[in-house]
Amino acid sequence: MPSETGTPADLPADVTADVTADVTADVTADVTDDVPEDVLPPVTAPPVTASPAPTPAPGGYRAVFAVREFRAVFAAHLLSLLGVVVSELALTVLVYDLTDSPLLSALTFALGLLPYLVGGTLLAGVADRYPARRVLVTCDLVCAGCVAVMVLPGTPVAGLLVLRCLVAAVSPVFTGTRTAALADILGEGDLYVLGRSLLRIVSQSALLAGFGVGGLLLAVVSPRGAITITVATFLCSAALLRLGTRDRPARLGAGRGGSLLRESLSGARLVLGHRRIRALLLLFWLPPAFVVAPEALAAPYADEIGVGSAALGLLMCAMPVGHIAAELYAGAALGPRVRSLIVLPFAAAGLLPLALYGLRPGALLTAVALVLAGAASAYVIGLDQWFVDAVPDELRGRAMTLLTAGLMTLQGVGMAVAGLAAEFFPVHQVVAGAGVLGTLCLLPLVAEIRRTAPAPGIRTEVRDGADQHMTSG
Repeated sequence: MPSETGTPADLPADVTADVTADVTADVTADVTDDVPEDVLPPVTAPPVTASPAPTPAPGGYRAVFAVREFRAVFAAHLLSLLGVVVSELALTVLVYDLTDSPLLSALTFALGLLPYLVGGTLLAGVADRYPARRVLVTCDLVCAGCVAVMVLPGTPVAGLLVLRCLVAAVSPVFTGTRTAALADILGEGDLYVLGRSLLRIVSQSALLAGFGVGGLLLAVVSPRGAITITVATFLCSAALLRLGTRDRPARLGAGRGGSLLRESLSGARLVLGHRRIRALLLLFWLPPAFVVAPEALAAPYADEIGVGSAALGLLMCAMPVGHIAAELYAGAALGPRVRSLIVLPFAAAGLLPLALYGLRPGALLTAVALVLAGAASAYVIGLDQWFVDAVPDELRGRAMTLLTAGLMTLQGVGMAVAGLAAEFFPVHQVVAGAGVLGTLCLLPLVAEIRRTAPAPGIRTEVRDGADQHMTSG
C-alpha cells in the first residue's frame, strides 16, 4: 500500500543533505563498479567541517498541531461538534415545548443514533468516490441547510424529526471521510494515530462542556435561537475545510462507473468479508456497546442508591474524564510499540470494573469503577494504527464510514437493551451483567485478533473485486 511522504520542501535542510549524500554515494558506487580502476581519477576526501546539531522536531501531540491542514480540521471539528451538542439539547427542549410529550422529546435524541446505520451503509461509497474536501464541505452545507429549516417558526414537529434524521444520516459519511482524509494529511504512522486521538478527546470534552454551555444558553435565548448558532458553526466548519485543506483526487479515481448504492454495499461486503478487518471492527464496536449501560442507567441507579443530582452529575462525568485522562497520557507518554501492546489487555479487561455494580456500591466507589472503565477505552489509540494498516487505501473511506456507523448504532442498541433489561431486573444487576457478558464476548474476539495478526513488516489487504487475502510490504 502506498504511504504518504513529505515533499523535499517539507524536510529540514540537514535531513535533505543527509539523504542527498547517501543517494550520491550509492549512485557513485554503482557507477564505479563498472569502470576499470586505471580509468578512475584519484579520489580526494573532502575536508570535514563541523555541522550544527540538528534541532529536534516537536514530538507527540505538538507534532500533530505543527501540520497546518490538521489545525484546520481540528478547528472545524471543534466548532461543528459544539454546535451539534447545543442543537441536540435545544431541539429536545423545543420538541417538548411544542408537544408536552416526554416520548417525542426522548425520540429526538434516539434519532441522532438510528440513521447512522442507514447512512453509513448506503452512502459509504461517497467517501471514496468523490474528493474528500468536496464531500466534507458538502456535508457541512447540507447540515447547515437542514438546521436552518429547523429554525423556521412554521416547521412542524414531524418536520423537525425528519430533518434530525437527515443530519444524522449525513454524519457517518462526514466522519468516515474525515478519518480517511487524516491518513492523507498526517500519513499512516504515529501522527495519524495521535490526530485521531485528539479528535476523540475533543469529542469527549465537548460532551461535557457542550451540555453545560447549552444549558446556560437556553437560560438566555429561546430553543430556536440556540439552534441558530448551529447553522453558523456548520458554515464556519465548511469554510475552514474549504480554505484550510488541500484538494486531493478521489480514492477510486475519476470516472468510476457503477451506482453509488452498489459501490457502498460492495465496500461493506469487502470490509466485513475480510477476517482481520472484521475482527478489528468488532473490537471497536463491542466494548462501547456494553460500556454505555451505566451511562444509560445513571439516573435510575442514582435513585436506587438514594443520592441526589450532584452525585448523578459525578456519575455522568466519571467515565469521560477517565477516558480523556488515559488517552492523553497514552498519546503523550507512550510510544507506538507500548500503545500497541496494551490494546488487547485493556480491551479484554476494560469492562470488568462494571462488575463492581453487583455489590451496589455508593456514589464514590461507583465513580472510581467508571473512571477505570473509561481509562481502559484508551486501547483504541493503538487499535487505530492496526486498522489503518489493515485497510487498503482505495477502501479506506468506506471502511471508516462503516466503522462510525456501526459504533454509533451499537451504542444506541446497547442503551436500548440496558433500559429494557432494567424493566425486569435491578439496575445494579443489569450494569454488572453488562460488564461480565461483555468480557465473555471479548475474550474469543481477542483470540481471533491474535490469530489474524500479520507477520512483522507485512500488511494484510483486500482489493476491490477480489476476496482473497493479499500482502504487500
